[in-house]
Amino acid sequence: MTTIRGFRADDLPALYDICLTTGASGRDATPQHNDHALIGHIYAAPYGVLEPDHVMLAEDEFGVAGYIVGTFDSISFAERQEHEWWPALRQRYAEPSAALTAADKQRIAAIQNPERTPAEIVASYPAHIHMNLRSRLRGQGVGSRLLQSWVALARAAGVPGIHLGANASNSGGIGFWQHSGFSPLQTVGRSVWMGMSLTN
Repeated sequence: MTTIRGFRADDLPALYDICLTTGASGRDATPQHNDHALIGHIYAAPYGVLEPDHVMLAEDEFGVAGYIVGTFDSISFAERQEHEWWPALRQRYAEPSAALTAADKQRIAAIQNPERTPAEIVASYPAHIHMNLRSRLRGQGVGSRLLQSWVALARAAGVPGIHLGANASNSGGIGFWQHSGFSPLQTVGRSVWMGMSLTN
């Protein structure tokens, strides 16, 4: 039995671990990284720290195995990150280490210069999300339950639309998002930007 629940402060390690072990287009990114926290610093942990009310978790008898994180206001969230999240990390990773992998270096570059969603997408779809599930929860409707729960919160708050960025190589993920009501908007580099309107 998998339950959907809200976030607690002691769930932060689970966010980091799930983000890492699903971080290669749904597969385990651990072999790519010597610093196992880097990917979570970008895509999961800041939401648990800065907007915990907008984090929902999927938990089974073995523990937390999936999450959806996000913000209703991407512009304000990016501003908070600039003041409250990135400075300490930029200082921590200011000196290069010989132990870093190529993937580690890419993540550090993203911390130093975060990717920006095209402004015209944010204007129509101001909220954004990230979602990851361990393999044992996939194919059971858990992702749909997480998404529906988050969308319900966003609708109740009057959010007009949600966007997300998917890796262009993650065909399974893109298929899930399209089936769930997201439409492709733009492709920039390796990112396929997708959006869902909540005004209909």
